[in-house]
Amino acid sequence: MYRFRHFIFLLALIITNLALIITKAGAQTDSLAKLKYRTDPKREFRGVWVATVVNIDWPTSTRLTTDQQKQQLTDILDAHQRTGINAVMFQVRPAADAFYSKSKEPWSRWLTGKQGQAPAPFYDPLDFAITEAHKRGMELHAWFNPYRATMDGKFNLLAANHITNLKPEWFFTYGGIKLFNPGLPEVRNYIVQVILNVVDNYDVDGIHMDDYFYPYQIAGQKINDSATFKQYGGDFEDIKDWRRDNVNQLIKMLSDSIHKHKPHMKFGVSPFGIWANKAQNPEGSDTHGGDSNYELYADSRKWIKEGWVDYINPQMYWPIHYRLAAFENLLSWWSNNTYNRHLYVGQAAYRINERGSLAMRQPAELPNQIKLLRNNPRVQGSVFFSSTSLTSNKLGFTDSLRLTYYKHPALQPVMLWLDSIAPNVPQNLIATKLVNNHVQLKWDTPLPAKDNEPVYGYVIYRYEGTEKIDVGSPANILHIQYDATPIFIDTTTQPGKTYLYVITAIDRLKNESDRTPTIAITIPLSLSKD
Repeated sequence: MYRFRHFIFLLALIITNLALIITKAGAQTDSLAKLKYRTDPKREFRGVWVATVVNIDWPTSTRLTTDQQKQQLTDILDAHQRTGINAVMFQVRPAADAFYSKSKEPWSRWLTGKQGQAPAPFYDPLDFAITEAHKRGMELHAWFNPYRATMDGKFNLLAANHITNLKPEWFFTYGGIKLFNPGLPEVRNYIVQVILNVVDNYDVDGIHMDDYFYPYQIAGQKINDSATFKQYGGDFEDIKDWRRDNVNQLIKMLSDSIHKHKPHMKFGVSPFGIWANKAQNPEGSDTHGGDSNYELYADSRKWIKEGWVDYINPQMYWPIHYRLAAFENLLSWWSNNTYNRHLYVGQAAYRINERGSLAMRQPAELPNQIKLLRNNPRVQGSVFFSSTSLTSNKLGFTDSLRLTYYKHPALQPVMLWLDSIAPNVPQNLIATKLVNNHVQLKWDTPLPAKDNEPVYGYVIYRYEGTEKIDVGSPANILHIQYDATPIFIDTTTQPGKTYLYVITAIDRLKNESDRTPTIAITIPLSLSKD
């Protein structure tokens, strides 16, 4: 009888605690639902990672033909355009290989099934991706994994000209895969040259690096770099400080080189979401998880503090109120450590509806995270991992973006430290009614800007009737054009309406000019045959 009463008591206690948890969670959800936030930011970075490694996102199979690969990629970009995405992080170098033709490294096996084998019929995937992204008003950032040389231990499948075969002394094996040894100066120089090759030869908008620096720790594994430390350690007494400095040197070299070759080029890194926990460092975040600074020797806070990166994109893949690494705690910490650079938050679209996480199975989880981001003026946007997780529309999240959070187009935030001079105003805007009542807009290219930078594109705004002209709101952006051709055809007009148009010019970094004078045109009720 005692055991039965004890069981009943414990059951009642569990139910009471569960009810308290549910009540508390409900109250927190309600408070987030009522949160005031920027519903329509005109400038916001809205990115998505398109992963090519092991065919995560594209191409979904190495057996696709060239035409099938192209079609699949344009379908992906079309879907993201409809969602409101304005930036693509396109993985071009998963493991010392290439998804582009102008490379000394071999073609990736995740493109054709065999490392070193070119696509046939031939095409350049990166060049194609850039062109198609720009057609859709999206930036394309070339995404590199700097140090990973293989994804598995099948070294016999590597191409003869793979760098691990040409320079075996540059690598150590950890966890069954080969990794560049970051302590070797020649390794750092090599990686910089690989990336500069893309900077110089492709019209990418940014260079992007992921979170893999020194390897994530594996029990029983040891990094075999003691001989390198002995040779290059200099005045460092602690090998860990030396490793951290090796990565710092690479980031600094890349920053200097990229911006020297192309001053407008954006450079960003997506580190692990925790720089350091408070228990490790008093300047760390109120979290209790793995970290980049001590585990991966990636001092991501230093990179942004020193201005070596234009944006930091921490992978904050945990839910709100998660006890070990609460999303809101990390958001607060990172936003307090941006040092006037951009903060784009990495969000875990891949975890939506995850079985093991009650929070991630709630449709409101990621929308609530967006509300928190927009409520923080030091956050400029987010990037979702990964593409397939968005296109699959789990729990209707992509619909939420398309219909609510990304309903209106957005320009990317400006980077005034790279370029603060806007283009001049487009000249002589005229509107002409075409067949089917479409409206053609034509104008003259603006006079040269103060920095002589050419115009990169235009923003077309449309208003109806007596609407107030306000280019500060994105609600009336009809089209963002990454094309300097001074013409646009509006195919969405309706009979019986009067439309007002204004146009602005943008440069490569999305600085925007003043607007043109307003021009009006009325579409007659009867269909015109002229």
